[in-house]
Amino acid sequence: MTTEQQTPERDGVRVQPGRIAVVTLDRPERLNALTGRAIAALSRAYADLDADDTVRAIVLTGAGRAFCSGADLSRRGGAFQTPRDPATYRSSPPRPLAFQLRKPVVAAVNGHAVGLGMTLALHCDARIVAREAKWGVVQVRRGVVPDALAHWTLTRSVGTARAAEILLSGRLFTGEDAIRLGVANRVLPATEVLPAAVELAAEMAAGSPLSVALSKRILWSAADGSASLVDDLESEAHRLLMGRPDALEGGQAAFEGRDPEWTASVDDWPTDGPFAGPPMG
Repeated sequence: MTTEQQTPERDGVRVQPGRIAVVTLDRPERLNALTGRAIAALSRAYADLDADDTVRAIVLTGAGRAFCSGADLSRRGGAFQTPRDPATYRSSPPRPLAFQLRKPVVAAVNGHAVGLGMTLALHCDARIVAREAKWGVVQVRRGVVPDALAHWTLTRSVGTARAAEILLSGRLFTGEDAIRLGVANRVLPATEVLPAAVELAAEMAAGSPLSVALSKRILWSAADGSASLVDDLESEAHRLLMGRPDALEGGQAAFEGRDPEWTASVDDWPTDGPFAGPPMG
């Protein structure tokens, strides 16, 4: 499957395909606030890019001066009205989530990231945050609780004490706080965030696509599993990869001092065994 060379704006989400695809939340007049249609469009974009073998990594960013101001509160009653079907309601948009994709996803947090906007960044494998940005998971100050798996992604990233400071206070933090609290990989001036995120994504895309995909799955499983589980996953990954063309090419290329030519892809993802299901189980 190949993504079209230029995808038009779809309900507030714009996709620039390529080896490093850039997904832009594109409602700058609303600080990229998310509607149900925008979340559905982001879900489609994630699924399409994950299936596109020409895409090796993804960068998620926002248009204008914000990354994402969270759920759109402009409709009457705000974003937290009674669900239409409480029995089936889930608080984890979009689907799939960024950490469930088989390609690395880097968040270029170019400006303010609030509520659901920040939790989208927490789904990503790495985050580069603008020094000028204000960010926070503010739901306790809106009469609800942090959602989209914020309690899980944040705790596994920064630990319980720092997650408590962020989630239970519901306050806004600065870009520099993102480094202090361990939320960001780097903090840069806003104009440098997207280029740096693309550069980091390209570095993550340099390895064999299948090796990177399996390693990402192990990473997201590791924080919730035992050492023996990680040992089992690493051993299974080696059984899947050793002796295959990419494993032979990688060593030969390193010996010869040249860039490797990979032939494996995420289409070779195992259909059974411990890697068959999503990382959340």
